[in-house]
Amino acid sequence: MADFWQRSTNVLFIIIITAILWLILDGVKALIFCSVSLLWMVLHHLHHLVALERWLLRSNHLPSSIPAGSGAWDDVFAHLSRYVRQHSKSQELLNLALERMRSVTAAMPDGIVLLDKNDRIEWCNPMAEKHLGINLSLDSGQQITYLVRQIPFVEYLTARRYSNPLILKQTRQPSLIISLQLVPYGYNQKLLISRDITRFEKIETMRRDFIANVSHELRTPLTVIAGFLETLSADESVSADFNKRALTLMTEQTTRMQRLIEDLLILSRLENEHNKMTEKPVDIVALLHTLLHDAESLSAGRHQIKLNIVTSAQVLGSEEELRSALGNLISNAIRYTPEQGEIAINWELRDGQGLFFVQDSGIGIEPEHIPRLTERFYRVDSSRSRETGGTGLGLAIVKHVLSRHEARLIITSQVGKGSCFSIWFPTKRLILKNEQEVFIEKDAIS
Repeated sequence: MADFWQRSTNVLFIIIITAILWLILDGVKALIFCSVSLLWMVLHHLHHLVALERWLLRSNHLPSSIPAGSGAWDDVFAHLSRYVRQHSKSQELLNLALERMRSVTAAMPDGIVLLDKNDRIEWCNPMAEKHLGINLSLDSGQQITYLVRQIPFVEYLTARRYSNPLILKQTRQPSLIISLQLVPYGYNQKLLISRDITRFEKIETMRRDFIANVSHELRTPLTVIAGFLETLSADESVSADFNKRALTLMTEQTTRMQRLIEDLLILSRLENEHNKMTEKPVDIVALLHTLLHDAESLSAGRHQIKLNIVTSAQVLGSEEELRSALGNLISNAIRYTPEQGEIAINWELRDGQGLFFVQDSGIGIEPEHIPRLTERFYRVDSSRSRETGGTGLGLAIVKHVLSRHEARLIITSQVGKGSCFSIWFPTKRLILKNEQEVFIEKDAIS
């Protein structure tokens, strides 16, 4: 009420002056004064109203751009300036919060898409653009089914199965497998969350293949043993020669199962994160001489085996694990090299790193198989691998041993000419002796 009388002061003043002029002079002059005064007030208000309208039509509503006022309009514009400052401050806080939200969502490993009640895209983060092949600046407001046209996704979106995720393989990126989950919120709005599960699907596939392969590898020798035992149990008149042959084959199959189980246990131990490696200097020269003796026994005079040692450098690591890794490479070379073939075992320094490599003149490997050789149970030729007595786990063990020793495996091969398996040990793993390096060569031609 006080503001009303304060704003009415000018009108009351004009009325009082008009009344005084009416009494002193005459009514005509008093009315002229009143009309002129009121007209001036109207023009004054119209001037400020036009200034206010122009300010409202501007895109930049800054406090500094508010027009100056006089009289009652001075207070109005002062209040408006305070309101604009408060609004600008709130807007800055909202923009800051929005920018933080965008930064957080951009850093998230999951994709997020906001959909309205008609499944139109309102917003998405960069990861969703990558997963679904959409572009927010171009596709905002578009129905998502126009952009992700795969039938399972359209059916999933239509069915509104909010509780179960959808596993989808992207057609634009065949190597990408994503999980999609719908989450309702607000008024008929939906949150579509996408997650890259390619790695987990690969792990699950490896797990299924691993179980299938182990089952197959164990079933074959068990079938052989069970068959002979059934025959021996049912027929009491079997000959001594048959008994000897049966026992020999059962012993071979038992040994095969033992090797498979031992390799599985080694692989499990290597993959165990809690199984820390005990590091100590490993005398590679002495180890290679031991492995050469084992190689000669395995070859049984069927190959020409040469040991070339150019350095006496030692390696910091686990002797047991390195014995397993190097031994696997040497035994593979013997198994896949025809009789009278040549196998060279080498240890030297090259480019400041320790280099161990096994070169053979064997059957070789096709290029498309090389990237997968270190996978468990992967065989270029399964029948041939079983004939040579391999378990299919040797190179997988090599890969894990080298990973624990920060080393790398490089495989080169030519079909019909042979293969070379090289292990590069980093400089920090080498222990160099001060004495002069001696070239040692030993030929073992059995």
